[in-house]
Amino acid sequence: MLRIDDTIFSFDILEKKFRCNLPECLGNCCRYGDSGAPLSADEAHILEDIRDKVRPYLRQEGIAAIEENGTSVTDFENEKVTPLIGNEECAYTSKKDNIFLCGIEQAWSDGKISFRKPLSCHLFPVRIKNYSDFRAVNYEELAICSPARIAGDRNGIFVYEFLKEPLTRALGKELYKELCIAAEELRKK
Repeated sequence: MLRIDDTIFSFDILEKKFRCNLPECLGNCCRYGDSGAPLSADEAHILEDIRDKVRPYLRQEGIAAIEENGTSVTDFENEKVTPLIGNEECAYTSKKDNIFLCGIEQAWSDGKISFRKPLSCHLFPVRIKNYSDFRAVNYEELAICSPARIAGDRNGIFVYEFLKEPLTRALGKELYKELCIAAEELRKK
């Protein structure tokens, strides 16, 4: 583990390689999991506020799930998450060429909203967990992401490099910069 201030990083973030490969994985991170995407309280409110602007980007099944359950739900761990379609994919997914995509991100990309997508989705497959006196940043090595590991190896891209934008969004520019310095030092050893 690497500690920078009050943040502890697993070495996997610095040592493992990763680069999303949607044509191979088909966006299955939006489809499979224990529950919907984790949301902060602020993000749950944002989803309520942007509901009508995101709606045109969603499939009918997703719209129905949101109308039935709300823009966010409470999961089995008592945390706010995105609703699901039939206990499987996120209600905010769209589908193109059999690839699951994020309808929220598509609306953001088209300039319809200023919110890109939930931070937990942007960081995936990295998870940040806050504890009383530190936060832990861990990489989850999931079978559905095997095409991303292959692409990361092929392109020489480390997890922390691929996730530069969401890690900076979550941790700030200065901490991300320190993480990069630590990664370089680790590689020298």
